[in-house]
Amino acid sequence: MPGISLDPATVAVLAIMLLVAFPIHEFAHAYAAFRLGDGTARLFGRLTLNPAAHFDPMGGLLLIITMLYSSGFAFGWAKPTPVNPANLRGGRQGDAIVALAGPASNLILAAAASIPFRCLDATNMDVSPIIPSILYLFVSINVFLAIFNLIPLPPLDGSHILFALLDPRTAYRVQATLLQYGPLILLALIVLPTLFGGPNPLGIVFEVVAFPIRDLLLGL
Repeated sequence: MPGISLDPATVAVLAIMLLVAFPIHEFAHAYAAFRLGDGTARLFGRLTLNPAAHFDPMGGLLLIITMLYSSGFAFGWAKPTPVNPANLRGGRQGDAIVALAGPASNLILAAAASIPFRCLDATNMDVSPIIPSILYLFVSINVFLAIFNLIPLPPLDGSHILFALLDPRTAYRVQATLLQYGPLILLALIVLPTLFGGPNPLGIVFEVVAFPIRDLLLGL
């Protein structure tokens, strides 16, 4: 099929994302919520690293399609972790901590994978070229997903952090509006630049924030 990328590095990273990175992201949400007093995720069997418990068919399929057809760009999701904010200690701040735990786990995974990449780059060790390719792609995708999830629009994690930073009255008004229109705004940001061209706000976010973080981690 035209445009498809079945190189071993892409396939390997795709498998690692589905079997490791996505489950760790959702487990991080579940564990943070559990430590803050909410056992909802545990009740639903989500306080686990078992990939099957976190797999979302639509999100997984979208990850496969975007990785195989877009030369390394990835977009997808795991099954959202159930959290009851009313059970969390700290109120809105507790909710923000739970939300932040997911993207933070992606950044930790990226930082961990950047260490062997830097070692291989510094020592010129004689290894298969696929290994640094896998490490580079894994770091890149985890950084991109972390930054994307921090965008302050529902249903992304960043919206919970935004609501916690606002005063209660403003948060109530903003939350009501964003919960209704946030997903549509996010969809427009993703689709419209592709269909009609013009400035891509998400691309600008990646260029200004995600790329520098990736390059810093990889020493590029």
